[in-house]
Amino acid sequence: MTEKADSIVVGAGLAGLVAAAELADAGKSVLIVEQEGENSVGGQAFWSLGGLFMIDTPEQRRMRIKDSPELALNDWLGSAGFDRDADYWPRKVAEAFIEFSAGEMRPWLYEQGMRWFPVVGWAERGGSLADGHGNSVPRFHLTWGTGPGTVAPFERRVREHMATGRITLKCRHQVSRVVMTDGAATGVAGEILAPSTVERGQQSSRDIAGEFEFSAGAVLVTAGGIGGNHDRVRANWPVERLGPAPAHMISGVPHHVDGRMLGITQDAGAAVINSDRMWHYTEGIKNWDPIWPMHGIRIIPGPSSLWFDATGKRLPAPCLPGFDTLATLREILATGHDYSWFVLTQKIIEKEFALSGSEQNPDMTSQQWREVLKSRLSKGAPPPVEAFKQHGEDFVVADNLNELVAGMNRLAGNELVDHATLEAQIVARDAQIDNAYSKDAQVTAIHGARKYLGDKLFRTATPHKMLDPANGPLIAVRLHILTRKTLGGLHTNLDGQVLDASGTPIAGLYAAGEVAGFGGGGYHGYNALEGTFLGGCIFSGRCAGRHAARVV
Repeated sequence: MTEKADSIVVGAGLAGLVAAAELADAGKSVLIVEQEGENSVGGQAFWSLGGLFMIDTPEQRRMRIKDSPELALNDWLGSAGFDRDADYWPRKVAEAFIEFSAGEMRPWLYEQGMRWFPVVGWAERGGSLADGHGNSVPRFHLTWGTGPGTVAPFERRVREHMATGRITLKCRHQVSRVVMTDGAATGVAGEILAPSTVERGQQSSRDIAGEFEFSAGAVLVTAGGIGGNHDRVRANWPVERLGPAPAHMISGVPHHVDGRMLGITQDAGAAVINSDRMWHYTEGIKNWDPIWPMHGIRIIPGPSSLWFDATGKRLPAPCLPGFDTLATLREILATGHDYSWFVLTQKIIEKEFALSGSEQNPDMTSQQWREVLKSRLSKGAPPPVEAFKQHGEDFVVADNLNELVAGMNRLAGNELVDHATLEAQIVARDAQIDNAYSKDAQVTAIHGARKYLGDKLFRTATPHKMLDPANGPLIAVRLHILTRKTLGGLHTNLDGQVLDASGTPIAGLYAAGEVAGFGGGGYHGYNALEGTFLGGCIFSGRCAGRHAARVV
């Protein structure tokens, strides 16, 4: 007999939890269908750093940051570059998200128990024109408890409804078909997968133990993106805009983030737009203690590391650490190589290196202030960073530049980096440190960063000369392209209704989160401002859940 509910949510990640909680709060019965085990509830959000893009908050005002919805919208539109007919709904969702981020978002999340680190981070600074890409001010609010802390309020709401029977969680259920009846989505069908004992994030089996079919008045697809499927990433790669797809990439998301539901929902009549828009990081390092296949971690850098391409040529502005991700990606790939190098000192790694991910920030994730202060303010780099420095295969540590260059070439398996050329560039940069002003764009950016108290205290080292032994040892880090986010996806309107090729809503079918480009089919446009991935999951999940609850 087919199991029935008022609504079905496909995927138990952040967007799915938000949508399910909103549906159940409205009195609707919900089936959550998840292909992984129950220990994977929270999806990719669990592994995240927990950053949220918010506007004109108490945290910003305490740090003397002047922000406004108007400034944020200018930044968003300058970054998004909306230029397609299909961008009508993505832009509408973006505008609504700006309003949400400047208004109801923080008090609504605060009421549910969410809190934030008091120092607001300044991510994706852009570095070109005032009306171009980048955040004009710090807006990255780090959730206390990182990714798990972001997931917690919504998982709590879902599990409370599970206890009353209003929500049922069906793990190890893999959807392979959206059931359509007279043009409306009326259920899902697929395979029951064999039980799995793997840990969260590890690759699970796809052994089939049975079949299922569920029916409902609404189906909400919240199944994530494509970053774990490198073949699919390459198939959608925007060669004309970014250059050739990298021959080698590492994964910032688990293997199950494979994009299956995009094609399955398309088969039900849904339109997919902006599939060539994507967000991959240029500061990836191989995880020395991996959880999923090709597991990579992103370095979240401060502004001081010198960035060189594979041949040892310094990258030009705005390709500076933390400034313009896609411009840097394009610059790196234009060399014909798919990796680059940071060169830095021990002083820089101690003050400026952070690693993305909840598991790489155990102090923040634990919500223990004593551990945070011990990790961030004591001598040496945070323990997870030091662990990568000691065990990570992408790190070279040396007492002098000769040894460093030899190690870089040995690691890369070539002789592309020339000692004399690298030295000349570093010496020229070091000569700019004697004054509080400079013609070097990066040195100017460092001085500018230190005018923001949050950066001066936590994220930007005192300017110093790289080749002064007192600041050593020298460190080089080989950086890989790290897959992460899908910026396009299922075409939806502001209510999360999935649209067909003509732009008409498909009855009963909704989408939210990354599978919908975080709303609208790509509310970021071409570029992201960071903190907008989790925020987009929350916002689009809420919109879809609330609208579906009104119509089923």
